[in-house]
Amino acid sequence: MKQLVAYITSCYPEKSFSIDLALALGENGVDSIELGIPFSDPVADGPVIERANHIALESGFKFRDVLEISKEISDKVDTLWMGYFNPFYQFGMEKLLETAKELQVSGLIIPDVPHEEAVAYKHMFDANSVANISFVAPTDSKERIKQIVTDAKKFIYMVAYTGITGSGKAEDLTPFISSIKEFTDTPAYVGFGVNANTARDKVKGADGVIVGSAFIDILLRDDLTYAQKIEDCSSLAFIIKNEINS
Repeated sequence: MKQLVAYITSCYPEKSFSIDLALALGENGVDSIELGIPFSDPVADGPVIERANHIALESGFKFRDVLEISKEISDKVDTLWMGYFNPFYQFGMEKLLETAKELQVSGLIIPDVPHEEAVAYKHMFDANSVANISFVAPTDSKERIKQIVTDAKKFIYMVAYTGITGSGKAEDLTPFISSIKEFTDTPAYVGFGVNANTARDKVKGADGVIVGSAFIDILLRDDLTYAQKIEDCSSLAFIIKNEINS
């Protein structure tokens, strides 16, 4: 069974909604929730997720909010934190990972920390049984892919193309996936540009997909009530899970 990871921006539009949405997604085919930590300069994210980030920050998001959301959902659906390094560093990496373990958060996704720098924190991640999700891109050499994925935990985040999230650029990922599989048995998930229309093609040869902008697009719609947003996101999750396993 191929896996579906859903990204949502924590506290967009508010904390209680994030909890309800995460639980609903978990009941409709989502295997892991990627809780996004709102940040003022989300360099790897496209305009859709960037807008949700800014609105959440303007509405008063605090780091403790993601801890409270995690406490409510992590025993019901596998939970990861996705964020840029600065908020994590400000919290304190050792304390952060101890807190993640306590809250049953299974992994962190930190797109602005390259592999060479992430190695410095490996002992902290390992000590708390929290995965530091590894990123690889088609532009990486085979030697670099081997270096990154050899000790990868939980899953490998395959950046489907060079750029930002949310634009569904198409490309043949087969050679890229083959290079990864040559060096590891850790599952490889495709991220960036995955939606209901692209999921079936993107997942070929991979073990799962990571979907973010397609969900946030729904959340940004002002013509929908909170209940309708949750219903539409749940329907989208159900469709994508079926697409990647058909």
